[in-house]
Amino acid sequence: MNDGNHEGNAGVVGVATPRLVDARWLEPPEPMERVLAALDALPPGHGLRFLIHREPLPLYGILQHRGYRHRVQRLEDGCFEVFVEAITAPDTGNRHG
Repeated sequence: MNDGNHEGNAGVVGVATPRLVDARWLEPPEPMERVLAALDALPPGHGLRFLIHREPLPLYGILQHRGYRHRVQRLEDGCFEVFVEAITAPDTGNRHG
């Protein structure tokens, strides 16, 4: 249910208002630790909005491996805004068809 790009303070498409993790100007590894902890505590159906002063390139592979998709936007002040949401609901068992 993607109706296009959303900019500014808009949430991740198809989920509740995203939880904010503002890690701007924090020294490594604190930004990564904060965003991963927030993802671990994220309720189903919710997204995450991550603000950071440099592009978090190492995060993208981790997100993909953990089953999340992301969208990145560079802000006017040079910081990055990363919206994260789960690709699919966790598998809770075997399905037989």
